[in-house]
Amino acid sequence: MKRNPYPGVTRVTDRHGKTRWRFRLKGCSSCYIQGTYGSKEFEASYQAAKLDKPFEIARTKAKPGTFDWLITQYMRTKTFRDIGDVYRRNLSLEMERFRKDHGHRSITGLKKKHVEALMEAKRETPAAANKLKKLIGRLCRYAINDLGYAMTDPTQGVKPFKMNADGYHTWTDPEISQFLAHHGEGSLPAIVLHLILYTGAARQDVNRMGWHSIYENRICYSRGKTGELVDLPLHANLEEFLINIPSHQKTFITQTKSADESYTTESFGNWFGKQCKEAGVPGSAHGLRKAGATKLAEAGGTEFEIMTFLGHSNPGEARKYVKKANRKLMADNAMAKLK
Repeated sequence: MKRNPYPGVTRVTDRHGKTRWRFRLKGCSSCYIQGTYGSKEFEASYQAAKLDKPFEIARTKAKPGTFDWLITQYMRTKTFRDIGDVYRRNLSLEMERFRKDHGHRSITGLKKKHVEALMEAKRETPAAANKLKKLIGRLCRYAINDLGYAMTDPTQGVKPFKMNADGYHTWTDPEISQFLAHHGEGSLPAIVLHLILYTGAARQDVNRMGWHSIYENRICYSRGKTGELVDLPLHANLEEFLINIPSHQKTFITQTKSADESYTTESFGNWFGKQCKEAGVPGSAHGLRKAGATKLAEAGGTEFEIMTFLGHSNPGEARKYVKKANRKLMADNAMAKLK
């Protein structure tokens, strides 16, 4: 049988009936390879995928004043380079998609009505529509503030689509118990659950944690998304789960017993989602962060304490947890007064 010249690449047909080439390789993010099979573009896209880096299509010199040109300028800025690796990769992919569809358009020609039309086309996926509005605003504000364009931000006054106010499902105590009962107290899924629940770490951060993160009975890490330093006391419940992990293991979470192969952020998220499904719970890694923050709020934690726990740079998100916990407490107090 002829050997596959591109290990990890398989031929698939998408929902539109179009043939595409999917890349899936252990330790790398899944993606589609661009270009005609075997072409130079395909080869370059494949090599980028193996290195887990976004593929940038070679293009002719962009015309100044277009979004194609603006995106190129923005991606060269220190602001963009200083963004955390995972967020920068995702933002790069968003910008490349926008560039492909609208790169030829004039920056100053984009008006509020155009932004609203672009969002309307994505009404069925409100999160994607709101993300597009945010991206356009980011690029246009860069053009105005840094490049001196005399224009108005076309996203000003554009209302985002309504979303589920609670977002990701917050784990309940019965769901946590069900997850632990299914996988077992000493299992890797149980360790992961406790790591997220008692550190509030996002999946890209918990995936990098190891004994190097522990000092003087504290756990310390820098958030990949924002660079914020998080320094927390090591909770006794978490310490109990970590104590049996070998000291030579690079990270607490590994793909194999060889202890030298960590997950990528995307593959870790997929793996944990599978563990949730097997346990019959509707949770996610982010939902566990919310559960940890909720527990803090219900224990009387302030918005600034919760902000620190989550590694946020402002208390806006933490305020939601405190407000929700206070409403629950007030409801309990009110009902207790009924005779």
